[in-house]
Amino acid sequence: MRVDARGLTFEVRTGGPADGEPVLLLHGFPQHSGEWDGVTPALHAAGLRTYALDQRGYSPGARPAAVEAYRVPELVADAAAVLDALGVDAAHVVGHDWGAIVAWGLAAAHPDRVRTLTAVSVPHPAAMAHALATDAEQKARSSYIALFRKPGKAEKVLLAFRAAALRRLLGGVGDADRVAHYAEPMRAQGALTAALNWYRAMSRRDLAAVGPVPVPTTFVWSDRDRAIGRTAAEACAGHVTGDYRRVTLAGVSHWIPDEAPGPLAEAVLARTATAR
Repeated sequence: MRVDARGLTFEVRTGGPADGEPVLLLHGFPQHSGEWDGVTPALHAAGLRTYALDQRGYSPGARPAAVEAYRVPELVADAAAVLDALGVDAAHVVGHDWGAIVAWGLAAAHPDRVRTLTAVSVPHPAAMAHALATDAEQKARSSYIALFRKPGKAEKVLLAFRAAALRRLLGGVGDADRVAHYAEPMRAQGALTAALNWYRAMSRRDLAAVGPVPVPTTFVWSDRDRAIGRTAAEACAGHVTGDYRRVTLAGVSHWIPDEAPGPLAEAVLARTATAR
C-alpha cells in the first residue's frame, strides 16, 4: 500500500490479522522492507499486524534532493507521520541497521507512540556516537562511511560492473537471488544517492542528541557483525531507562533479519509479549 505523509508518498508492506497489535518494521542500508520477509510469518502467526516501511529515499515517492533532508530528526518524523497516516496510536517498533537508529530516535522522542522497541544490530545512537569518538576499533569498523559520504565517488564505486561492490557488501544476506533482491533496486536512477544521503547527512551531534529510551527494549546484536563492535553494543544499556535486554546471536553477521530470521522473530515476540 501507499501512504502519504509529510508531503511524501511511502510504500508500506502490510501483513497479518487486521485486528492484530501493530508492529512497525524499519529496514536498513542498502535494503528495503523486503528484508523482513523471513521474520514476519512468525509475527503474523502470533497474531501481530505488521507494517514494513520503505523509508525516505527508498520509496520512489519519498526522495527529496537535499542532503539535509535525510538528517536523523527528519527520518524519525517520517516514522511518526506514517503511524499517524495508518491510524496507529502506538506500535511495537523493530528496526535494523539505519532502521534501528530511526527506531531509537522514535522511542526517545515519542515514547507514547512506541509500545516496545526491538533494535537490531545498531545500538542506541548516543552509544554509537561515543564509540565513534573514543574507540579505535569502532573507528576502524566504521571507516567505510568515509567513502559513502563522498558524492559521486561512492555511487561510481558501488555501482561499477553491474554493482559488483554493492553485491559484495550484501554477501551475507544469502544466495545470489537474495543479493539481487536488494542490489537491483539500488541501480534505479537516484536510488543509491538517496540511500547514501543518510550517511552524508549523519552527524555525531544528531546521534548524541537522541535521549534515553524509557520503553521496554531489546537490543539484538551478533558477534560477527563487522560494522558494530562490542564497545558500542555493551554501552547501549546505559541509554535505556525502561526494561532492557540484550540478545547476542553467536556466529551471525550484520545481516540478522536475513541470516537468522527465526531467532530474531523469537526475540521480537518475547519483547512484544511483555506489553500484552
